Amino acid sequence: MKLSALFLTIAMSAATAARYSVTTTQLDGVPVVQLADREAQVEVSIAPSVGNLAYEMKVKGLNVFWTPAPLGELKVKPALCGNPFLAPWANRIDQDAYFVGGRKYLLNADLGNVRRDGNQKPIHGLLMFSPLWEVIRQHASESRAEVTSRLDYWKYPDLMAQFPFAHTIEMTYRLSGGVLEVETVLRNQSAETMPVAIGYHPYFRLHDAPREAWTVHLAARSRYKLSEQLIPTGETEPVQFPDPVPLKGGQLDDVFGDLVRGADGRAEFWVTGKAQRLQVSYGPKYPVAVVYAPPGREFICFEPMTAITNAFNLAHAGVYRDLQTVPPGEEWRESFWIRATGF
Repeated sequence: MKLSALFLTIAMSAATAARYSVTTTQLDGVPVVQLADREAQVEVSIAPSVGNLAYEMKVKGLNVFWTPAPLGELKVKPALCGNPFLAPWANRIDQDAYFVGGRKYLLNADLGNVRRDGNQKPIHGLLMFSPLWEVIRQHASESRAEVTSRLDYWKYPDLMAQFPFAHTIEMTYRLSGGVLEVETVLRNQSAETMPVAIGYHPYFRLHDAPREAWTVHLAARSRYKLSEQLIPTGETEPVQFPDPVPLKGGQLDDVFGDLVRGADGRAEFWVTGKAQRLQVSYGPKYPVAVVYAPPGREFICFEPMTAITNAFNLAHAGVYRDLQTVPPGEEWRESFWIRATGF
């Protein structure tokens, strides 16, 4: 064998044996980016053209994201599942208007891009199933596999009409040591300070026990009181759930604050079955956690939030003082992490 051919064979063998990889493919006619950690046996699949949704995180062949339909169906008929991104606001606004910097901004329902809840309140922003994401980087190394997508919000008049703060969003899915990191960067390109009230709504499931046998750890000291329409009043009360919380015969649909953090600044929520555990760790700029586990459904949501529900209007009313902002020309950056054990 020639020396050059030998080197090529060795290089190909090394690439085949590499722990981390990034591949692009099409499933059900939808472009997909797949991250893999061979040693941990974790594979993550992302559909940039469907809201940059991570719809699968397979751990030893089992998807720990709750995704009830094939990707092709989700493309045609989007549904909440996987890891939806909520922006430029997460959760509900109490009216078709919001306040920023003392000014009132009206939502234009005629544009057709405002989602509504059962009470007809605007909910979950404008980007949940957006096709506007563009993959700008993907990379695999000895320590990780990652893909970064960007959405140039400022380019689109129908988006700017509803939230007129020019900005760019970058989202990176990073797989390392079997742990999935979801990093978000907001770059404020407007001439005014931009409020930050984004979040994620990931749906998780376990496979070794039914939902009624799951137990949950809530890393929070306080819970926001909600109206009948699930809008915070601004008041809080101490968390009075046991630790862990059994889901049997009950449900969770709560907004938590004053998160309990470790020395690394992260707050760790988890759900456990017989042996399997899913842990979601919130970075410091996610000070709010919505936890949603409705009865009769085989999923639980640990939702990292930068602010409470209806944050713009509650901040204007003076009952919420922790709304984050990004000055002109600067950026906001934070991550959360998903770890699966016992599989």
